[in-house]
Amino acid sequence: MNLAIWDIESSSASTDFGSIIEIGGILVDENFKEKDRFNLRCRLPEGEIPQAMALIVNKTTIKQLTQVNLSHYQMLGEIEKIFRRWTPCCFLGWSNIGFDDEMLRKEFFKGIRYPYITNASPNKRHDGINIARAAYAVDQNVLETEINEKNNPVFKLESLSRMNGFDSAGAHSAFFDASLTAKVLGLIKRKQPDTWNDFLRTANKIETETIIKKEDIFTLNEYFYGKSRLYLVSPLHPKYCIHPVYQWGQAVDLRVDIEPLLKMSINELKAEMKKTPKFLRTIRSNKAPIILDKKYGMQAEPYSAMDIELINKRSKIIKGNENFSKNILTALREIAEDKEQSKNQEDIYAEESIYSKFTSNKDTALFTAWHAADWKDKLKLLSKFEDERLHGFGKKIIYQEAPQVLPKDMLKSIQLGIAKRILSTGKEKWWTIPTCFTEIDTLRDKYTNENDVEKLKFLDELNEYVTSIQKKYENV
Repeated sequence: MNLAIWDIESSSASTDFGSIIEIGGILVDENFKEKDRFNLRCRLPEGEIPQAMALIVNKTTIKQLTQVNLSHYQMLGEIEKIFRRWTPCCFLGWSNIGFDDEMLRKEFFKGIRYPYITNASPNKRHDGINIARAAYAVDQNVLETEINEKNNPVFKLESLSRMNGFDSAGAHSAFFDASLTAKVLGLIKRKQPDTWNDFLRTANKIETETIIKKEDIFTLNEYFYGKSRLYLVSPLHPKYCIHPVYQWGQAVDLRVDIEPLLKMSINELKAEMKKTPKFLRTIRSNKAPIILDKKYGMQAEPYSAMDIELINKRSKIIKGNENFSKNILTALREIAEDKEQSKNQEDIYAEESIYSKFTSNKDTALFTAWHAADWKDKLKLLSKFEDERLHGFGKKIIYQEAPQVLPKDMLKSIQLGIAKRILSTGKEKWWTIPTCFTEIDTLRDKYTNENDVEKLKFLDELNEYVTSIQKKYENV
């Protein structure tokens, strides 16, 4: 299967309220031979305030933010065309599952496009940083890494690329980062051909669940507190090994004495789950977890010092005990329900509601016709959508692309809505004009102390740009 290696640069660290402003990708075959590539940049959508630090990191100028050829709407259309052309493939990037994928999904959701393009069948998805961490956990000779002050290896893309002989001077531009990801992953495949296919086995949720249900013992790779760790685990009974609410796999750490757990009540199990080290490990089946052969876990501490007969005995008990697995799932359900009830009941904005209510198939089927229509007809066609969120998203798109077709009262209403958001002096979930000015002032102090003339000049330009937005919306 081809690999689609991609990366984004954004206006903000918020996947709900920020925007993709640059995206690049490279399509390679299974041997990492290039087949296609692209790089796109767009203007910032009307009515959005960017984060100064995000723009500094990805080296975006105000000219690029305001004067490039593509609008944000047009760029999303181009991305959709390219990704459909590349289908079927396995989409991956560097830390993409936690950020890039989330932002693309939410951009497509707000852009009235099908959000799950990178992982809906026949496509799959994985994450380059997870693969690199797992490869290093299996064999530290696979990659040269910097070591940080906590004595942990550094897996930042720029650092890893530089340490392994790849020119990283252009890091933090979308296509360049996608290219670096391809180089690092290509190196891992060449050095660890035997584990490469194991890494990719979990690029699909259903295939991952099949592994969890079928296998008795395997190695789970997880990364936290700066360390990549190997756990030897046994999944619960095949009928009762998937979380009843979150649909994630559940496995027991084989270092744990299982027999006392079998006698526990639901409440006792819930209390035990809070203790560390955790006896139960969650396998996020839809997020490309790393599942390897059991031999890797058996070679790692503390499992390497354990009697293999004891390991096999524990696994047999875990895998074969329906009642114990049922009790674990009941406990997990109750924990999830308690968590849901105790959630802060604050307002959920449409932009952050992608997972709280899925768009119906009937509405999704109308997306292509909506984009194909001219702007006047787009406004009329909005009434065909059942989902009220799509009405709001559609009106905002029309405002950004063709405000002249909007009735005056609707135009005014949209402008007032934007003004209320970006001029707010409260603590909001999105970047406001006052927040941006505060950020600029803080950064100005920092770069004055560092005598960084270039960044100070950029902050002056950003200040001027945001001031112009402020004047426009104060006069709405």
